[in-house]
Amino acid sequence: MIENSMFEEEPDVVDLAKEPCLHPLEPDEVEYEPRSSRLLVRGLGEHEMDDDEEDYESSAKLLGMSFMNRSSGLRNNMSIYRQNPNGSCSVPSMRTMVVCTVVLVIAVSLIMAIYLLPKCTFTKEGCRKKNHTMELIYPLATNGKLFPWAKIRLPPDVVPLHYDLVLQPNLTTLKFAGSVKIVVNIIQVTWKIVLHSSGLNITKATITSAGGHQAKPVEFLEYPLHDQIAVMAPEALLVGQNYTVNIEYSSNLSDTYYGFYKISYKDENSKQRWFAATQFEPLAARSAFPCFDEPAFKATFLIKIKRDEKLSTLSNMPKKATTPVTNGIVQDEFFVSLKMSTYLVAFVVADLKNISKETNGSLVSVYAIPQHLNQVGYALNTAVKLLEFYQKYFLINYPLEKLDLVAIPDFQSGAMENWGLITFRETTLLFDSNTSSARDKKLITAVIAHELAHQWFGNLVTMEWWNDLWLNEGFATFMEYFAMEEIFPELHSDEDFLNLIFKAMMKDSLNSSRPVSSAVQSSEQIEEMFDALSYIKGASLLLMLQRYLTKDVFQAGIEVYLHNHNYGSAQSDDLWDSMNEITNGTLDVKKLMKTWILHKGFPLVTVVRKGKIISVQQEKFLYRVEPENWTSDASYLWHIPLTYITSSCNFTRCTNAYLLDQKSAVIELPEEVEWIKFNVDMNGYYIVHYAEDWKTLIGLLKKNHTALSPKDRANLINNIFNLASLGKESLEKAFELIDYLNKESSTAPLTQALFQLSLIYSLLEKKGEQQLAARVMHRIEHLLGDKIDQQRWTDDGTLSERELRSTLLAFACTHDMRNCRTTATEMFKKWMKSNGTMSLPSDVMKAIFTAGSKSSDGWQFLLKMYSSSVSEAEKSKMIEALASTEDVRKLIWLMQNSLEGEVIRAQELSHIIATVSQSLPGYLLAWDFVKENWEKLTRKFHLGSYTIQNIISSSTSQFATKAHLLEVKSFFESKSEESSQLHCVKEAIDTIQLNIQWMEKNLAKLQELL
Repeated sequence: MIENSMFEEEPDVVDLAKEPCLHPLEPDEVEYEPRSSRLLVRGLGEHEMDDDEEDYESSAKLLGMSFMNRSSGLRNNMSIYRQNPNGSCSVPSMRTMVVCTVVLVIAVSLIMAIYLLPKCTFTKEGCRKKNHTMELIYPLATNGKLFPWAKIRLPPDVVPLHYDLVLQPNLTTLKFAGSVKIVVNIIQVTWKIVLHSSGLNITKATITSAGGHQAKPVEFLEYPLHDQIAVMAPEALLVGQNYTVNIEYSSNLSDTYYGFYKISYKDENSKQRWFAATQFEPLAARSAFPCFDEPAFKATFLIKIKRDEKLSTLSNMPKKATTPVTNGIVQDEFFVSLKMSTYLVAFVVADLKNISKETNGSLVSVYAIPQHLNQVGYALNTAVKLLEFYQKYFLINYPLEKLDLVAIPDFQSGAMENWGLITFRETTLLFDSNTSSARDKKLITAVIAHELAHQWFGNLVTMEWWNDLWLNEGFATFMEYFAMEEIFPELHSDEDFLNLIFKAMMKDSLNSSRPVSSAVQSSEQIEEMFDALSYIKGASLLLMLQRYLTKDVFQAGIEVYLHNHNYGSAQSDDLWDSMNEITNGTLDVKKLMKTWILHKGFPLVTVVRKGKIISVQQEKFLYRVEPENWTSDASYLWHIPLTYITSSCNFTRCTNAYLLDQKSAVIELPEEVEWIKFNVDMNGYYIVHYAEDWKTLIGLLKKNHTALSPKDRANLINNIFNLASLGKESLEKAFELIDYLNKESSTAPLTQALFQLSLIYSLLEKKGEQQLAARVMHRIEHLLGDKIDQQRWTDDGTLSERELRSTLLAFACTHDMRNCRTTATEMFKKWMKSNGTMSLPSDVMKAIFTAGSKSSDGWQFLLKMYSSSVSEAEKSKMIEALASTEDVRKLIWLMQNSLEGEVIRAQELSHIIATVSQSLPGYLLAWDFVKENWEKLTRKFHLGSYTIQNIISSSTSQFATKAHLLEVKSFFESKSEESSQLHCVKEAIDTIQLNIQWMEKNLAKLQELL
């Protein structure tokens, strides 16, 4: 993986006119990019300008600089204005006047020459005239020679066709050796082959022409800032010809979560064992083998791995043969892969056990370390059901003969969709019937559904570049919830999706948001694309489109898209074109969806009802308007597929649709109605303001709340609290709307109300408004107290009822509400007395552990049990409880130990920091920990990664003072430019500003209300 240091220094530069060039350079290889040191032009400053102004001004500086520099000695050694003894200045001498005039004339002449040069335009590629008047400067390779490429993206003149990769990891020395043969095809005559390599010690490089038998040694150059190497051919590489590049190298197994990395774990006998696995997405295949590490450069792969005969290996394809190499070492060879991107290549070397089941000609297997084999049954059955569903839905069979799902003991993300070899964090794959809760089952099902959807969306058809990551992740997220609704309706996964959409909209309502499809180049920018906007907003836009087009039309469009682009790459427009093939002129899907994909944020639709006439108007929903960042309202015009229901029919039957593609419109109903509700089931990505009709809807909820679906009720709660924050509605009305909650029994509205009130409680508590915070908690108890009392400390009921029980009891125990903590503490003491052998109900286990961790003895016992537990589901609940203590020393120890990864794995750190940040004793500790360990954190998890995004967000989101705002700003400004420019840093600053604004506007109102 790319090290941060590669981005913290400018490269050395060299003057082309003075350095002999060993190899010809193509004219389109020169790029001028100020700030990022891709190619530097002598004498050019780093201030950004408009393109035309930039080109002319930089050229003028270039041509005028050398003379000005040579005359600087003259200027320094003479006084233009000589001072008289009385302090006045004398008239300049004649000689001075002449010199100044000459200098001025030459400078003006040179500038005029640049503007008037015939047939020569100064662009970012330089002067296009053959006789260059600009001195073009390339960066230096590590050996001091010119590196022949200056862009972050690889040149298009060479494409890979096939890789032969041989690896030998050593789990004793924790190093690996490798060799790769890459068959490439030449698209444009060139003398170089530029590809990626990161942290590899290359010892040998040769090239062989097609049909040639002799490998010719070649010079190779390295440019670590871009993770690039250049293989310099001894002769021109000809168009249409294939060549084979052979590279031998070695490296260390990574100690981060990227590339080919090492993991230690304890076996059944508590003996330390080592495990090697890969995580290549987005940019880490290059740290395991030299390759063309961009998603559009698809190729086939033949992989061979040498290993200890006591271990086993897995890769994307089935194993073809195992042959002895030397004493105790064997080589596994895998079948040649399908055409795929480098980030999907994967291999694992470990001691693993598995169970398998065949479906439709593919063998599905779930692997884990031996002591976890009894926890893989649920995952296997779930994977088989989902694989069968996707094959029927897409009308394309899963193309491989096998599909492996592997539980990795230490894994940063939830899972990774490597084709044929999906890797998982243990908590997202292993299900223990004794300790896994209803929520755990839902999580495992969702993650498997997501990764299996990727086998088509992402693997079979891949986004061309990371700007369209949403095509991978948005689609996989959409299909995850769609498949779960179809196959596992009892899990009520649509309610989880609803909550995720609400949270994505919070992020998307900030100034610092971005369009779903955004231009990216640097590694930090690419890492930051893995966020709620690519995943959740992308998925919710697809849901909105599916409901508008109808399920059948949408499915047909997906089938066309997958068939048109299988084994290839695609852009967003390719998806809309496929949909338009099905709509056949009745609707321009591309025109509709571009208003959502290329715009950040979302619309606020205001509804005014007068008799049968409904007026609707759209504007941009935005919490904070910064004049310097603001663009005119005209640029924010969405094509909104509005849906609505009315009192004249039941919500299950008659949903009406209207496409709002103007600023405002009028809808005429066939008759007058008692009420109208827009955005049915929150299937659209917009917020609705009902103006005077809020009173009607509040009355409806009090009188007959089941007239609306649970998702519609949750939608109203979310919308009115957001509008209160925006200042469009009063906080009093928002509190009035949730007064009906004592009659509510559905999870979605209860969860959303609890979320909104908890946000208010947290802000007040951290601001030192303890009495007011207590009154908020009293209000929650008034609304939900009876519901909490009704919960039983068992695992009975439907999955939805069980999940609600977990939520309510965990909340009640955390805030010492009713007699929750007393009951939980008693159960914890009994469990502790049994030395952890007593069985606890899995759905309330977290509440019991949290209560037990409040005492010092309980916390220590919980830590001991954490170290010895073999259930990842149980350990996950323990770690959250351990992070809920109010003992400051224990919290510091917990965060520090997780960063070190000895007792508690580093994969848990983000979750620990988020939990610590929620408590009054912990929220300042968490921020101090982040500040003190920033360099270690970014080395371990990498700038821009989802983990770093979460750590920044959770450790700052509770701040609501100007002092904290200044501190957060100053901290990130003191770090590298890459750190301060992160989207998640800007979001954190926006969030603190909004917290301050909210407190200023609502503190007095809350004191009146509560």
